Amino acid sequence: MDRVALQAELVAALGADAVLTDPVSLRAYECDGLTGYRVVPACVVLPRDTAQVAAAVRVCARNGVPFVARGAGTGLSGGALPVADGVVISLQRLRAVVSVDPVNRRAVVEPGVTNLDISRAVAAHGLYFAPDPSSQQVCTIGGNVAENSGGAHCLKYGFTVHHIHEIEVVLPDGTVTTLGGPAPHQGGYDLLGAFIGSEGTLGIVTRITVKLLPRPAAVQTLVADFPSVEQAGDTVTAIVAAGIVPAAVEMMDALAIEAVEAAVSAGYSRDTAAALIVELDGPPAEVTAQFAEVERLCHEHGTTKVHVAPTPEARAAVWKGRKAAFAAVGRISPNYFVQDGVVPRTRLAEALTRIGELADEAGLRVANVFHAGDGNLHPLVLYSEARGEHERAEHLSSSIAELCVDLGGSLSGEHGIGTDKACSMPRQYDDADLATMTLLRRAFDPDDVCNPGKLLPTPRLCGERPGPHRPHPLEAAGLIERI
Repeated sequence: MDRVALQAELVAALGADAVLTDPVSLRAYECDGLTGYRVVPACVVLPRDTAQVAAAVRVCARNGVPFVARGAGTGLSGGALPVADGVVISLQRLRAVVSVDPVNRRAVVEPGVTNLDISRAVAAHGLYFAPDPSSQQVCTIGGNVAENSGGAHCLKYGFTVHHIHEIEVVLPDGTVTTLGGPAPHQGGYDLLGAFIGSEGTLGIVTRITVKLLPRPAAVQTLVADFPSVEQAGDTVTAIVAAGIVPAAVEMMDALAIEAVEAAVSAGYSRDTAAALIVELDGPPAEVTAQFAEVERLCHEHGTTKVHVAPTPEARAAVWKGRKAAFAAVGRISPNYFVQDGVVPRTRLAEALTRIGELADEAGLRVANVFHAGDGNLHPLVLYSEARGEHERAEHLSSSIAELCVDLGGSLSGEHGIGTDKACSMPRQYDDADLATMTLLRRAFDPDDVCNPGKLLPTPRLCGERPGPHRPHPLEAAGLIERI
């Protein structure tokens, strides 16, 4: 469709103040947090409510124009990367906390509300929203739903999918519907579960009913230093094997600590190879007993120092450092890739050793920051664009993600596949798996206009053989059908 005609139709549907066409303004939407991929869209729309989101989607669907939903743009997998002739539908104006129900421990919010603002809105009731990505001050709940984000406390409390009752969504043809419901369990197919984590490929969420939790009665946090990342990794395995489920277990290596201390002076030891952050919460007697056991296990595995945060302010400083880690790495490297993979806890030490070997082979540095409790690694590949290291760094980053699969893990724990890792999906899933995912996607979006080119490998992205459709063996056997 002609770009000018598309812009005019969107202005007619939403109003001139809701459509951005200025080339300078459009550049602000050319990428998300993965800045290595950039595409300027044809236009950006800024709807104010569900009706306007649906109107924009209907314009796109009617004209076969691809569209991409966007929240705060903090994603790290290229999931909000625009399409050159397509439309970005920004949800930043949908930022109301619609209602709070403290009795039933739930709240209804719009997708542009930040993750942390949900907890702030319900704090007076002694409640909070448990998922806490490191970017929770700026990332939005709509993006959390799209990526099924977790955060530091996902070990004990789970991911976004475990804290959502119901969502209102606009499907790729402009239909508005509801998935899930007020009851904790719904009969029939779990379409809510399918939608959460679908990375914006099945529709756009416009209203979310979140589950709230009561604030824990007691919280204790420690930071333990170790002479090697392997020893710190083995300590994590020992803690969980002892039957203790901490609220959070995080780890940073020496490079990450160097960056954090330069940025926010959180109080970590600069002369240690690795720091393990362990937080326990719950009933006071239980926390006290388990905390003593965690300290014992840290000493048993060779810790050189244990610092217990004595006050809420001290705990806040510990977490300020951990959550600043990604941004802080800019202090020690002009450019970096943030990777996101998962390995079994029992293979943490092996994974870290192998990542170090891959980095040495590539002649690059890797800073490790991760949710150690559930094996969710966030290696940061440091490089210099000016020295021509981009391609080498990108290859190393992909190799680390695929290493996680080879060790029995996953390509992503919470950042998503997006554009960044779509070509690696066949490393984790076979043809039948990918074909089934494609059938589900096509059931929602038969015309491939909803965030195309993301999540699943395509010829355009991955160099697969182009040309006419060749039936999958399961399709030829009559076991599946093409929609």
